[in-house]
Amino acid sequence: MTVTTKLHLQALLACLEDELQELGWWEQQAPSAQALQSEQPFCVDTLEFAQWLQWVFVPRMRSIISSDHPLPSQCGIHDMAEVVYREKLSLVAGLLGSLKRIDAAINSPHVLH
Repeated sequence: MTVTTKLHLQALLACLEDELQELGWWEQQAPSAQALQSEQPFCVDTLEFAQWLQWVFVPRMRSIISSDHPLPSQCGIHDMAEVVYREKLSLVAGLLGSLKRIDAAINSPHVLH
């Protein structure tokens, strides 16, 4: 992963964090260890989607970036968010935009978005 890609993804994750904070969905206390160990995709059985973004997705992505591991081959977080927030799309437009940019950066890491 190039330095440019790393910096770009770090900036996108910071924007995602900002969006969650603006929505009032950024939490100060982590969910239980048991909730974080769910084997279901997106921890749907134990966490709200915003919690999963904060406590699972963002830390994992930061770990991948800092350890120079390869990015996932595909990312479709935006699509999941559209399903989860289908009843309040206008409220979460900024969040959806952030997720769409993250998906694009991971799916095409050689192209800056």
